[in-house]
Amino acid sequence: MILHIDMDAFFAAVEQRDNPALKNKPVIVSGKSKRSVVSTASYEARKFGIRSAMPVFQAMQKCDHLIIIPANIKKYQADSKKIMEILSGFSPLVEPVSIDEAYVDITGCERLFGSPQEIACAIKKSIYTQLFLTSSVGIAPIKFLAKIASDMNKPDGLTIITKDQVKDFICTLPIQKVQGIGKSTMKQMDYLQIKNLGDIKKYDLDILTRKFGKMGPRLLALANGIDPSKVETDRTRKSISSEITLSKDIFDFEAVKHEILDRCQTVGKDLRQKKLVCENVFIKLKFSDFSQITRSRKLDTLICSSSAIFKEALDLYKKIRLKKKIRLIGVGVTGLKDKDTPVQMLLIKTQDRQKIQWESVDKAVDSISKKFGNHIVKKASLNQLCQSSHRRKNHMKNKIQVKVNIKGRVQGVYYRAETKNTADRFGVKGYVKNLSNGSVEAVFEGDQKIVTQMIEWCHQGPSAANVEHVQVEKTNNLSKFENFDIRY
Repeated sequence: MILHIDMDAFFAAVEQRDNPALKNKPVIVSGKSKRSVVSTASYEARKFGIRSAMPVFQAMQKCDHLIIIPANIKKYQADSKKIMEILSGFSPLVEPVSIDEAYVDITGCERLFGSPQEIACAIKKSIYTQLFLTSSVGIAPIKFLAKIASDMNKPDGLTIITKDQVKDFICTLPIQKVQGIGKSTMKQMDYLQIKNLGDIKKYDLDILTRKFGKMGPRLLALANGIDPSKVETDRTRKSISSEITLSKDIFDFEAVKHEILDRCQTVGKDLRQKKLVCENVFIKLKFSDFSQITRSRKLDTLICSSSAIFKEALDLYKKIRLKKKIRLIGVGVTGLKDKDTPVQMLLIKTQDRQKIQWESVDKAVDSISKKFGNHIVKKASLNQLCQSSHRRKNHMKNKIQVKVNIKGRVQGVYYRAETKNTADRFGVKGYVKNLSNGSVEAVFEGDQKIVTQMIEWCHQGPSAANVEHVQVEKTNNLSKFENFDIRY
């Protein structure tokens, strides 16, 4: 049998334990900013409809006497370590899933500690006796059902699904309870009239694969009570990422670039500390309306340099047609491998010399940071004083203004809107407008390199356009544009 142990409102429970004044109070652990999101909500706060990942401002609207506690990750990590040690005392097969949950395979442990139910009760008692925290435990023959069982009677719950009960349990299990079933998948489920996991067996594998892709075979296996996944004691980390919820929504290209660079510095440092390299880079953007997208790229060579990660992440961002302001920015890497992983000789010979040099610089900075502190050395572009000084020195030196005339099938609302979107994304100021002769006129003002990129974009334009000719004229007098506008 397999146990799934899930701590109850872990972060909030730790804070309530350490501060008796918070007992029986609606508490959330989060940042103090109204733009932060709820990390964990106490069960008292959940009665008001507050849940994890909810924006703090929404949580405050639901409960006017809500108590917000800043996260103390080191304290939670220390308690998590103690919990995992307790679990290891009952079985050598322990798989931590996150800071507050783990699987335990108790096969063969019954002779030492009793029945599965007795083992679960002993684990719950040990955690509470040593840490004064409650946990919920699910017991089942397979991992998939053990996790679902642990969530059924929270808080301080204990749910057992025996081997004889598996078939009936699966037949009545709501399909949305299956991990990986989101809103878009539920639309397909509704179309196929699949309400419970057991309904999956009404369809053959070909149909399920066509409808749900790789998830199709897994759904059919789960519907038949089959989950081949084992409790893994030596889990290899699959990704490293860093994200930030911004203090205000941003659209400006340079501001976004700055935040991406900062995230890449963190991710790269984490990679090198763990002596890993990566083969995939991804970015995550959450917009002002809380919608979000991710973009990823597989690399030709393995990297760990922050500069190399930044180059790939920024390139991914430049390919996004930005239409809304950004609320959250994240950068991550996957396909992690040991830094000494052998590579083909051809790749070694063609490695970029600059990339190797930057890796050496990064390692030197890591050593200095480890000895003197994380913020003793940082990229000049991430230093606010350096940024201000650099902007003052180079603002007029590199700033140019050009007038561009674009001919072809280019007039229309869509072309102007896409020109504005691209200009906003690049941080270019000016305007775009239709002329009476059927062409489009635009003025671009900004850093010379960025304006040049904008001109290059004009030669192609959006997909629906047919650009025949682009004429560029450099102007002498710089106007003080506040932003980029569509003129009529």
